Amino acid sequence: MDIYHLCHRLGAALAAGRTPRHNDSPDRAVRLDEGFPMQSTTTTEPRMPVLRDRYLPERNAFGLLRLALAVGVLVAHAWPLGLGQPSPGWYATSGQSNLGMFSMQGLFVISGFLVAGSGLRHSAVRFGWHRALRIFPALWACLLVTALVFAPLAAYRERGSLDGFWSHPDGPLDYLLTNWFGSMEQYPISGLLADTPFGRMVGAPAAFDGSLWSLRYELACYAVVGTLAATAVLRRAPRAVLLLLLGLYAIILRDLLTAPDWTVWPPQHGVVGPFPLIGSFAADHVVYLGFLFLLGTAARLYLHRVPMTGAMASLAAVLVVGSLWQGGYIAVGLPAYAYLLLYLGVALPGRLAVLGPHRDYSYGTYLYAFPLQQLIALFGGARYGLLGYLLLSLASTLLFAVASWHLVERPALRLRQYGGWPPRYTGPTRWRPSHRASARSPRSPLPPATPAAPAQLASPAFMRIRSIAAAGGRPAGPATCPPEPQDAGDTPGVAAPALS
Repeated sequence: MDIYHLCHRLGAALAAGRTPRHNDSPDRAVRLDEGFPMQSTTTTEPRMPVLRDRYLPERNAFGLLRLALAVGVLVAHAWPLGLGQPSPGWYATSGQSNLGMFSMQGLFVISGFLVAGSGLRHSAVRFGWHRALRIFPALWACLLVTALVFAPLAAYRERGSLDGFWSHPDGPLDYLLTNWFGSMEQYPISGLLADTPFGRMVGAPAAFDGSLWSLRYELACYAVVGTLAATAVLRRAPRAVLLLLLGLYAIILRDLLTAPDWTVWPPQHGVVGPFPLIGSFAADHVVYLGFLFLLGTAARLYLHRVPMTGAMASLAAVLVVGSLWQGGYIAVGLPAYAYLLLYLGVALPGRLAVLGPHRDYSYGTYLYAFPLQQLIALFGGARYGLLGYLLLSLASTLLFAVASWHLVERPALRLRQYGGWPPRYTGPTRWRPSHRASARSPRSPLPPATPAAPAQLASPAFMRIRSIAAAGGRPAGPATCPPEPQDAGDTPGVAAPALS
């Protein structure tokens, strides 16, 4: 009996709902009960659903959550930029967090979850290529628009001319050269925006795009994932990520236990760096933002182990609110917040995915919200009150975010397939007969199917058993498992091509 008829008989047995017997193959007995779940008539106890059961790469709400969190940063900045007041939530949480920090922390969790998927699928070189295409074209466009359009408008508004604008020590060209690779070491341009509400609040020329301070930390997290992918740690030793996560959590616990009060934000840990092109890092941001990013990464690596239920999400919400109110948010609230975001990303209706896979406006919102809010405040938009200022800020930001996506980000992401690097090898692929080969063609490696075969050939059970038989009857290990479906996480907002 050849392989085709062997697989055909075993697939028919599974389709009939019975366990294949050894006498199904008179020529060779193949054990299929080692390493693969078999269909059986015996009842099994229901198990707790895990993240893998609910996560659909092409239909999830992570795009909507990213946009909502980016808008949350915009709303939080309305108070200092438009009114010259602190962001909301700082006093309510006793200084543990505010709306802007809370939203930015959520963005790091989701980024860690989605970017880890790209690290699992691609080589380190291709991973870096995809990350660069996602970050830098839109960043460069924003820097150019800020330095060459927004800043001259602000100069005309404040001074009535461009005298001294280009020759200033912190002029627009210096702004571009200093921040071109995301270091954001220069925030003001030519001493402007000192008369805005935020400028009077800080008592100096204000930043044009203060939100970009977190970009270098995002890039550093990408570098960590790329290093783990290059050393095969991400795929073959995921427990190393757990060790990194536990190390950062130990630092957080030490900060909490040594603080005079659990509602006090821990002191700064100094500076890490400087590094070429990217500059220095605040050590406390490295610890806390890195911890949040690795929480998302660990969840992606252990999809099959993370339980995902509504009851646990409700408990996580209670822990977040309780820790913000009573204290201990950095040790209790941050992990609970990460879990709650992951649950919302997979539990919200799948139709909300239209805001993510092909229309990701979150990055453009993150880039353009701050400078536009500064310009609106400079031109007197805050005189319409907080609500009017918010509406003007949101409308203008979304307009630029949509333009950034369709004119810069999406065209740049189409260049991913031109990297020239082969995809990561994930083992032998399943054999499929060519649809062009005739049933009587001598090149056809298998005999023509019987009339009853087509329905069974389409069954997943038959396809899996045929792949086992083609591999010699051995259960496939991690190196021979088929690659998982492509998702939009490696380049948020665009579905990955079939061969990326």
